[in-house]
Amino acid sequence: MDMYQAAWTSNRAEDIRALFTEDALYETRPNDPHPWKGQDGIVDGWLAARDEPGDWMFTWELVGTDAETAFVQGVTTYSGDRRTYDNLWVIRLDPSGRASAFTEWFMERG
Repeated sequence: MDMYQAAWTSNRAEDIRALFTEDALYETRPNDPHPWKGQDGIVDGWLAARDEPGDWMFTWELVGTDAETAFVQGVTTYSGDRRTYDNLWVIRLDPSGRASAFTEWFMERG
């Protein structure tokens, strides 16, 4: 999670790429019809939707693991308009700790 937050802060392609396997799949919602595929696709998608450094705060907790899968619950709060989102991430990890599949759910608090 430290590496993910560092990549989220830096928006550097090499930091993002280091989080994922070469053939990883990143879904911005469950059953995403247009997932980001592979490291380059993930970098492109991430940077197209990037958050700027200092524009957000993220808190999280690991709610469970199952073999190679981690389940993370988080809260993202953005500065300025103060939008807050509840997050759930399901992350499948390879033996090196890089994500081979990443699915996120996010819902704005009302």
